[in-house]
Parts: sequence; C-alpha cells; structure tokens
Amino acid sequence: MSKVIAVTGAARGIGLATARALRAKGATVVIGDIDEAAVAEAAASLGVTGLVVDVTSRASFTAFLDRVEEAAGPLDVLVNNAGIMPIGPVTDESDADARRCIDINVHGVMLGTKLALGRMLPRGSGHIINIASIAGVMFTPGLALYNASKAAVLAFTEATRLEVQDRGVHVGAVLPTFTNTELVAGTRSPKGQKNCEPEDIAAAVVELIGEPRPQVAVPKKLGTQVRLGALLPERLRRAASRRLGLDKIFLEYDPDARKAYDARIRSAN
Repeated sequence: MSKVIAVTGAARGIGLATARALRAKGATVVIGDIDEAAVAEAAASLGVTGLVVDVTSRASFTAFLDRVEEAAGPLDVLVNNAGIMPIGPVTDESDADARRCIDINVHGVMLGTKLALGRMLPRGSGHIINIASIAGVMFTPGLALYNASKAAVLAFTEATRLEVQDRGVHVGAVLPTFTNTELVAGTRSPKGQKNCEPEDIAAAVVELIGEPRPQVAVPKKLGTQVRLGALLPERLRRAASRRLGLDKIFLEYDPDARKAYDARIRSAN
C-alpha cells in the first residue's frame, strides 16, 4: 500500500491500532494527537512521524496536514479518528461537556474533511475515512450526547460522499460497536456480545481503503442487525434493548473507573 496516510487521535486506542495496521501494509503513516507526550511515544513505537494536532482548530489542523505533506508527500488518505465519549444521564451532561463533544466529534470531522478535500479535489484523487460509531444509528439511554455526535458524523459523511463521488475522491465511514478502549471504561458489555478490539476496527479501515464503500460496520453482521431491528415495532425494540441490558449500560456504570478518562477528555481529544 504505497499511500501517504494521516490518522488523528492516534496516540492510543483505535487510532494507534489503525496506524500500526496501515504501516504494516506498507503505507507511509503520520499520526496526530493533541496529547504531545502520548503521540511522541506512539510515534516512536511505530517508527513513524508523530505531530500535535488540535482537530477543533483550523490553524492547528491546517498546520498538521501541511507538515504531513512536507514530511511524506501529497496526502492520499485522511482518517478522522479523534473523538470523545461522555456518558451518563442527559440531565447531568454539562454544557461545557456537550460543546466539547460536538466540537471534537463533529466539527473536528467536518474541519478535517474540508481541509483534506481542499487538497484532494484539485488532484482528482484521495480518500477520507471518518470513524463514526454504531451509536450513530442505534440510540441508547445514557449516551444521548455521543449518539447525537455520531449521527451527525454519519449524515455529514454521506452527504459529502454524494457531493464529491464523481470527482475522484472517496468518502466513507466506519461504524464500530463496543470496542475495548478507554471510551468504555467502567461499563459492561451488552449481554451475549463480545467487545471488538481496536485491531478489528483497524482491519476495517484497511479494507475500506482497498475497497471504498460508503459505510462498514464492525462487526459487519451488526450493521445488518441494526437495519433489520429498525423495522421492528417500538415495543419489540425496547424489549430487545432490555434483554441486552442496553437500557442501563451507560446509566449504571462505575464512575471511579472512568475518572482518569473523564479528566483527560475535558482537556484533550
């Protein structure tokens, strides 16, 4: 895979796993993250260039992409991965947390997409992959803010894809389910469901680059289940949610287990 690929939010979790998988495929990878120490450590472990980027800042994101191209050449693929996941009752969500979640998860994706398109469209080639979530189509108590942000990412991604699809640039989304990263700290898995690993999401990104499509859910079968579930009557959907425990997972969690993550996402992405 002889492509220049930039990945945001890549100091840990899905972003780091994605960068590792892409590098293993032969891509030239540059990673970005707002956490300077963590991105430097991650870059050293991968043997790639690591840069600081604040995805909510046009100046910072522009400088990041400029430095990517200076270091590696014209950008072929941008993976917009940076994101945060506050959880809990909607009435407990602070206005500051709400603004930060939307700024990172939505505006950050929009900004990265627009800046990448500004480089890719004149060349008539490129690929933008936005890491969304199954939470963008499957709504859960205690996850209202995150649900809203990821639904916005999906809508934005699809509309942008349709706008540029005949101009040589691919735009698509990856929709992970529960994945073993800090985002799910202090929560439990739905009954009968095994969490994905970051490497599973990374593999989906690699596959999507090789075979561009509008969306891919991880695991793939879950995408089909969600679409079929949407056809069920409300009472059956609620019963299924209760059976899986989804009605309480993000309301009855361990706040102590999330303290470190919550502290970090209030100051970083």
